[in-house]
Amino acid sequence: MSEQKAAPAPAPGQSSNLLTRIAAALVLAPIAIVCAYVGGWLWIALVTLATIGLLIEWQLVIGASREILATVSGAVALLIAGILLAIGSIETAVMMLGLGVVAVVVLAPGLRGWSGAGFLYTAAAQLASVLVRLDRAEGLVALILVLLVVWVTDIGGYFVGRGIGGPKLWPRVSPNKTWAGAIGGFVASLTVAAAFAACGYGKTWSMLLLGAALSIASQLGDLFESAIKRHFGVKDSSHIIPGHGGLMDRLDGFVAAIVLAAIFGLLRGGLDGVGRALMVW
Repeated sequence: MSEQKAAPAPAPGQSSNLLTRIAAALVLAPIAIVCAYVGGWLWIALVTLATIGLLIEWQLVIGASREILATVSGAVALLIAGILLAIGSIETAVMMLGLGVVAVVVLAPGLRGWSGAGFLYTAAAQLASVLVRLDRAEGLVALILVLLVVWVTDIGGYFVGRGIGGPKLWPRVSPNKTWAGAIGGFVASLTVAAAFAACGYGKTWSMLLLGAALSIASQLGDLFESAIKRHFGVKDSSHIIPGHGGLMDRLDGFVAAIVLAAIFGLLRGGLDGVGRALMVW
């Protein structure tokens, strides 16, 4: 009779990192939920601070840390746009962001393309996050849906991927991600979408398709950020969040999902109906 081998115990470093990740999530998730619930200037302030941090980290990742004027001008544009969004001047905020990308490109002679792309990335995240929550009728529910889909996609992918292992999803870009993890996160997102449908938000198949699209976008956003870091030879965008790395490492999936949600909501519901377009079918 062959001897059955016990499953290898997790390395001490891995267990410690997992506990750190959980502790950080238990602090950050309630802050995000409270700000989302209150909405208005509080949510916009959180989004604006986060996007300014994303821009700074992007510049660090691409090696544009010496392009101080470009980074500062982009941060100022995001700040002013946040203030304009808080007082309801959406069109003016969009114009400010347009001026911001021009300023960043002009003031970053060494890495104009990459710096400009970074500002567009953060500006899109800022606008999308605000527009989804802006809808007074369904904005909060729509935003919570996006947050939960992104979170369970990440959590499901992490635990299923580590538990099952198997073929890598894209080893050249992200060597730790597996197909099992991607499928696990995807299935978890469908569970969240089905729960919203069971609570009366939209038809079941419509919500499942929406949850699937947001989950795929979240995973692609994660891979996109990994590809950027791999291209520039960077492991983490920063070390501001214990166990998670930087804001880019933590928000990559959310940025992709919220931008997709905002685009879909705008096309279906218009500027003041993004939330309803996502939740009412």
